[in-house]
Amino acid sequence: MHFKEIATPCIIPAKTLLLSEGQIANTLFYIQKGCMRLFFCHEGKDVTFQFFFEGDFVSSFDSLYKRQPSLFSLESIEPAELLAIKREDFFRVIEQNGDLRKWYEEKFIDRFRVYQQLFLSHIKYTPQQRYEELLKTYPQIIQRVPQHYIASYLGITSVSLSRIRNRR
Repeated sequence: MHFKEIATPCIIPAKTLLLSEGQIANTLFYIQKGCMRLFFCHEGKDVTFQFFFEGDFVSSFDSLYKRQPSLFSLESIEPAELLAIKREDFFRVIEQNGDLRKWYEEKFIDRFRVYQQLFLSHIKYTPQQRYEELLKTYPQIIQRVPQHYIASYLGITSVSLSRIRNRR
């Protein structure tokens, strides 16, 4: 059995909230087309934590695995075509299909690597350097993601991001 056999295709508009902070994640999404973001609220501010694009799995993984309230909200940035896979169905199918499990583990390890790099970049690099690295990793991000989400992700204000962009 392949995950596409148990997944539900969904087409969603931009700015669709698929998971709210505090809810328990019951669905894993695979992005066929579109861009999503994980974010949380901190001191009344919306903080973008990560972006996801075509070919990525996305959910609040800690919530999905541990059945705990999500620390993040999940929202589409642009119209998206997704495959939605219920938690129970997903775990059942990866137990039955070794190739699918291996593929998912590789995607999961890639995601872990991204989180490590993100963590280190906030310690080691200036906002300018983080912006340059973001553009190298996701060259299309400027055309697809609003500037205020990028600024939030970088940990700076939109005004600071404008200054950085003008220096290029």
